[in-house]
Amino acid sequence: MTKYLVVLAGSGLGGLLRFAAGNWVLSRLDWRYPTGTFLINITGSFFIGLLMALLTEHWEVHPYWRLFLVVGLLGGFTTFSTFEFETLQAVRTGHRSVAALYVMSSVGFGYLAVWLGATLGARK
Repeated sequence: MTKYLVVLAGSGLGGLLRFAAGNWVLSRLDWRYPTGTFLINITGSFFIGLLMALLTEHWEVHPYWRLFLVVGLLGGFTTFSTFEFETLQAVRTGHRSVAALYVMSSVGFGYLAVWLGATLGARK
C-alpha cells in the first residue's frame, strides 16, 4: 500500500507543478502554439532521462524514490494527454500547420531532452 501512496503524493505534486508552470507560461505568452505544454513535456523528458540514469547508475536509494520522482512527480508533471488534445484542437480550428509543427517538435525535442538527461546522468 505504501508504494501507491508514494506515487499518489508524487503525482499530486507533479500535477500542481504542471498547472502552475502552464499558467505561468500562458500569462507571459499569448501564442497560438501551446508553449506551456510543450515546455513542460520537454523539461519533464529531460528530468526523466536524468533521474533514471542517476537512480539506476549512480545513486543507491530506496526504490520508493524512483516511484515518487519518476512515476509520480514527473508522470504527473508531463502532459501527454493534454498534448494530444491541444493537437486535436489545432486541427479542428483549422491550424493544421501548427498541429503538425507541435507534434514534430514535441516528439523531436522530447527525445533529444530525454537523451540529454540520460547522457548527463550516466556520466561518471
